[in-house]
Amino acid sequence: MPFEYAEALASEFTCQAKHVENVIKLIDEGATIPFIARYRKELHGAMDDQKLRELSERLQYLRNLDKRKGEVLESIGAQGKLTPELAAAIGAATALAQVEDLYRPYKQKRRTRASVAREQGLEPLADWLLEQKTDAEDPLEMASVFIDPEKGLEDAEACLNGACDIIAETVSDDAALRAKLKPILMRECTLCCERASEQDSVYSQYYEYEEPLRRVQHHRVLAINRGERDGFLKVTLKAPHDAAVNLISSAYLRRGSPLSAYVERAVEDGWKRLMFPSLERELRGGISEGAQTQAIKMFSMNLKNLLMQPPVRGRVILAVDPAYRTGCKCAVIDATGLVLDTAVVYPTPPQSKTAEAVRVLKSLISGHGVTVIAIGNGTASKETEIFIASLVKDTPGVSYIMVNEAGASVYSASKLAAQEFPQFDVSLRSAVSIARRLQDPLAELVKIDPKSIGVGQYQHDMPPAQLSKSLDGVVEDCVNAVGVDLNAASAPLLARVSGLGPVIARNVVAYREQNGAYTDRKALMKVSKLGAKAFEQSAGFLRVHGGPNVLDDTSVHPESYGAAKKLLAYFDLTLDDVKRGKLPPLLEWIAERGEAAVACECGVGVHTLTDIARALLKPGRDPRDELPPPQLRTDVLDIKDLKPGMVLTGTVRNVIDFGAFVDIGVHQDGLVHISQMSDRYIRHPSEAVKVGDSVDVTVLSVEGKRISLTMKQV
Repeated sequence: MPFEYAEALASEFTCQAKHVENVIKLIDEGATIPFIARYRKELHGAMDDQKLRELSERLQYLRNLDKRKGEVLESIGAQGKLTPELAAAIGAATALAQVEDLYRPYKQKRRTRASVAREQGLEPLADWLLEQKTDAEDPLEMASVFIDPEKGLEDAEACLNGACDIIAETVSDDAALRAKLKPILMRECTLCCERASEQDSVYSQYYEYEEPLRRVQHHRVLAINRGERDGFLKVTLKAPHDAAVNLISSAYLRRGSPLSAYVERAVEDGWKRLMFPSLERELRGGISEGAQTQAIKMFSMNLKNLLMQPPVRGRVILAVDPAYRTGCKCAVIDATGLVLDTAVVYPTPPQSKTAEAVRVLKSLISGHGVTVIAIGNGTASKETEIFIASLVKDTPGVSYIMVNEAGASVYSASKLAAQEFPQFDVSLRSAVSIARRLQDPLAELVKIDPKSIGVGQYQHDMPPAQLSKSLDGVVEDCVNAVGVDLNAASAPLLARVSGLGPVIARNVVAYREQNGAYTDRKALMKVSKLGAKAFEQSAGFLRVHGGPNVLDDTSVHPESYGAAKKLLAYFDLTLDDVKRGKLPPLLEWIAERGEAAVACECGVGVHTLTDIARALLKPGRDPRDELPPPQLRTDVLDIKDLKPGMVLTGTVRNVIDFGAFVDIGVHQDGLVHISQMSDRYIRHPSEAVKVGDSVDVTVLSVEGKRISLTMKQV
């Protein structure tokens, strides 16, 4: 079976079957995607983690498909209705929808008009009508044989009606016809919306809306679905009914028979009453599923870019969590994330104690050497930003930045936050979280359910399990791509490391607290419940800074330490050279000697050799450090200051299907529509920008709180 999957997946993903076989074997053995992607490149041809995840998901789909085929075959077989042709059709199905269509006639249904007619014994009459013999006797005479008042069949017409109900359901359940009609309807149907409530709503643009089904954009599908669910929209599909009836009639009608009129009536009834409503649900379900998949993909992409934002290192940070009546909560953290001081100030209405707030904050800044102020972007953030901007003007060497605080309140009220900061109330914990997510976004945001971070589109309408699986995969990939400091990481961060999980992560922290800092990776083997498999999967992603073995501070896996030393010896180098950062251009030297020859000498594959060389060149490397740093500010704009034509620099906060929202420092994010992103044609905003990007924009218009921006020719 795995080989069959390998052939199918290799064709689908355009790769070699042997590579797919290896991936399947590794997955079945319990290897994680980050481990496979990083440390088994020779076995899978250096696929990236995203492709490996897609392959893994597709593999699971194919396995579920085979499982469902088995269930369907068993069910139909138990009914004594499984023919060789039907079994072959089910076996050849390549999608769950095809299997369900084939199973449809044999599925246990709720009580229907057709099932009642079958119970009344009218199936032979339906079969006789379907034969449509040209010399058939009078249908009323034939039907009269089935009259049975005790069964509710009072006359011949009632019997014929019941037989037609059976034919109508037979037509509706015809898998071959459904397969032909679905693409036709997808191509020809129009999605129509109309107002369903007199109450005003945000869905007014859809009150008189029509668009070909195949052209409806994903974000519109989700908006329409929500409007329908909220009771503001009535949604229907306008279909080519006559063409559909003609197609079905060509399969079921035989002209020239006195029975054809009954069959024709049944065909029309089967289409309008049963088949079209069913296909309408399937079509709308299909476009909704596509829209959800795209939304989850966008959420995942935005989350990855947010998590991979460069950390602000070596700074003492003052975080301000804005509020009105209850005051702004402040927390100072040092370069390691340790909380140095806290305070509450009231610079915003109704208290507006600005002088006192200036005195307190200047004392915190001077007393602890603060150089950056992080302001949460929630309630009262605009007033707080104006106050902080005026403060930093009189405080040389200090700048500020707005931090997306989505999810901070979720974290601050969590059990984890209470364990980390039992001495602080909920609001002060939130301030600490804001500071730490500027200092190291990844380490702090892993403590929060990804769905609460707020960089998605209609995320509350997504299938929860599918969304969680996708977002958890993103977090796992990001954590393992960066690597984790074994002596500083929290349990939630360690739990995202390949092969660990929450229980072992807590044990790793507990061992550290009881025995002191880890001096090498080997010490992990002493951690409770961390066995050989967990060590294999996790060790390469854990770092020990400043330990005796510099390889423990690189992405070189312990299984390749021997190869790393052979590589160094090959060029007359040592681990001390690595520690001192005095290595020559290893990659160029390897290329000169021949990658294959050097790899053979070291006993590893070429991909692994290249990864080892890169790791040796930069011990302790963090890939996020190569990205542009966050944009710090010293002044503030008001939305009233914005004028068309004004050029500003902003930060991309969210990317969606129709554009991107950009923070330009006026509290209200501006929208760059996809049509305003590039002078060249782009299919999706993600081709031009990503969350966290610093972009230059020009103001197009300001209408109330709606700011339209352009990135063209800035």
